[in-house]
Amino acid sequence: MLEQLLPVLVAFGVLLFLIAIRTPIGLALIAVSFVGIAYETSVRAAIGSIARLPYELATNWSFSAVPMFLLMGYVASETGLTKGLFGASRVLLSKLPGALACASVMASALFAAASGSSVATAASMSRIAIPEMLDRKYDPGLACGTIAASGTLGSLIPPSILMILYGVYSDVSIGALFMAGVIPGILSVAIYMSMIVTRCKLNPNLGGSHFVDEGPRPDLSKIVMDIAPLPALIAIVMGSISFGIATPTEAGALGAIGAVLIALISGRFQLRAFFSALKHSAISFTSIFIIVIGGALLTRFVAVAGLNRLLEDVFQQSAAGPIALILAVTLLYIVLGMFIDSIGLLLLTAPLIIPLANSLGIDLIWFGIILIKLLEIGLITPPVGLNIFVIQGSLAGRVPLPAIFKGVTWFIAMDVVTLVILITFPSITLWLPSFLN
Repeated sequence: MLEQLLPVLVAFGVLLFLIAIRTPIGLALIAVSFVGIAYETSVRAAIGSIARLPYELATNWSFSAVPMFLLMGYVASETGLTKGLFGASRVLLSKLPGALACASVMASALFAAASGSSVATAASMSRIAIPEMLDRKYDPGLACGTIAASGTLGSLIPPSILMILYGVYSDVSIGALFMAGVIPGILSVAIYMSMIVTRCKLNPNLGGSHFVDEGPRPDLSKIVMDIAPLPALIAIVMGSISFGIATPTEAGALGAIGAVLIALISGRFQLRAFFSALKHSAISFTSIFIIVIGGALLTRFVAVAGLNRLLEDVFQQSAAGPIALILAVTLLYIVLGMFIDSIGLLLLTAPLIIPLANSLGIDLIWFGIILIKLLEIGLITPPVGLNIFVIQGSLAGRVPLPAIFKGVTWFIAMDVVTLVILITFPSITLWLPSFLN
């Protein structure tokens, strides 16, 4: 058994070392997997794998949804469709204790759903919302923790790039995954906001000076026009999938076209912004494509090394097989999530955990939502949490790191509550997908 495991353990050790010294994760995956396949089989077989995979992935219809949703998000961001989210949200929620923090949760969730990037959401919203909260004497930890945690909601609220990649690897319907993420995403928003309201009600000093409209109250139609574009885009995408009008890839294209049309109608469309969106979409997709190639190669290496079969035997012999797997994955994702971005971590671990979950009879749609929630918790987990450092950098050190870590701890606790609810009651996740059958 040890002889069988040794090459794989060495390979994963080298892989983690390469990632630790800042080697791009896609290149690290490709290099280690290539050498591993060559060791287990032959150099010719490794060359054959690396020659075929890019073509196989490029012709995968489900995977082609990724650039479509990236383009939709970048068009929405570059043309300013996301700019009014925070202002409109704070007016709508102005009566709540901790109104600006609650508005930040709502605005971040919508922004993240469109952009598909937790880090981009944290960077953008930290420049918009945090300075205003600090100016109104909000607790710095609450202000920064709100943005760090809320940015992670984009992976649960569809459309989600992580869901597409998980669907490709697990051979699960991407449309079903999108539907499965709706209620958990809304639940996460509700739990975050409930915690903020409760804390600010018990300790009003956390919420600083209560939000008061300066000047005349904005016209309701203006508020609706500011906040409506992104929910409308999401509704177009989800509606076309749920009613069987379009596949996820077609829905992504429809969303991209919808973003352009909304920008044109609202007078925000500019060619310069559109070409910038195209450029950023191409760069982002290229990075993702390289990581996906590396992940696919790692899948083949793990298969030829026989590690999947070995792990299946271990977990199947355990009396608490499914529970043991979920606990192991939780620990793995929280630790590695502190150092590796969500897409890289998913593709690094997918070759091992998805076949295991399938062999143990775990519903892969429900399992996917649990994984995605865990992936996003890693982005705010001390001592490294990528979103936390993004926020500190964007604030130029205005809030010390210990204060941000202290503030985000409350949101991690709420994420644990959400996870316990989703694990205990799988029907919360699986109810909407059941209507697709």
